[in-house]
Amino acid sequence: MWRKLAMSHTLNSNISIVENERKKHSKASEEYVHVEFKYPDITWEGWIPVEYRRTGVSIKQDETDKLIAYLNKVYEQMNPINFQSWLKKQEKFWCEEKPNAGTTKAFFDSLVKGGWQCVECTLPKNPNWARRIQDLKEFGYTIATDTKRYCPTCGENKTHLILLPIERGSIEGNGYEMWSPALRKRIIRLLGSIDIYEGAFSAHCLPDHKFSEIRWDENTKAGNPDTMSDEEIRAKFQLLTNQRNQQKREVCRTCFQTGKRGSIYGIQFYYRGGENWDTSIPQRGKDAENGCIGCPWYDIAEWKKQLIARLGGENDDK
Repeated sequence: MWRKLAMSHTLNSNISIVENERKKHSKASEEYVHVEFKYPDITWEGWIPVEYRRTGVSIKQDETDKLIAYLNKVYEQMNPINFQSWLKKQEKFWCEEKPNAGTTKAFFDSLVKGGWQCVECTLPKNPNWARRIQDLKEFGYTIATDTKRYCPTCGENKTHLILLPIERGSIEGNGYEMWSPALRKRIIRLLGSIDIYEGAFSAHCLPDHKFSEIRWDENTKAGNPDTMSDEEIRAKFQLLTNQRNQQKREVCRTCFQTGKRGSIYGIQFYYRGGENWDTSIPQRGKDAENGCIGCPWYDIAEWKKQLIARLGGENDDK
């Protein structure tokens, strides 16, 4: 069926789409296609992400031609003959760029063995394994998640993960924004190491994109050069602790899925718009940022300023 639907692309004859219905990981807003890749000596079966914000992949149900082109590229990159050179590049990455990320590296070392791995009995024992997987995704790795796969060892349905040995970042060259260690330090220094949620100094602050990545598309990503101006940094980033950063991700995910914007401190105040996402604004892409403005999580400092002005009786023309 897929080959007949293709227009300018033809699906590689060694690729089989096992199920037409997409698999979904709703918590992460990810979608996958269940495929089988046949190579001369082995057959790989697993899920290929087709909605995966970390690497900018977004292929809609009706974009058959785009899906076929993408699967063909993934198939070529996952060819076993490329694995050793790919692995060598990853070891260099961990050694040179992430020398202090030993805990996360242990998860990579397990996943890189291949196949579906149970978070309970295969991956390293860690009470915060989800954070380690998120780190891997932020480092550019592509990982599919099945939250209800039967584990013969556990004897129950457990969350399983599978790593795709493809280029970090994106096969299309899009995806999650990165920054150099020097720029990261500069952002924290410029913003005074102030956790904007608590309004207090914290030695554990992290740069947070005000515009949530869940609403990005392939045209949203922009570079973060070390030469960014102070004004650009202040406009784009705020500082949060890891805990608050995780909380914001959940709030933004819920907003994306339900259209209900979040709140802070239990205060239902929005200095632009209301509790519901403005349906006249696109769900994703650069223009979607207009729908985030006014939400307390988008720019916490501005939200506090506007709230204080409102309580003080000052007019707000926004």
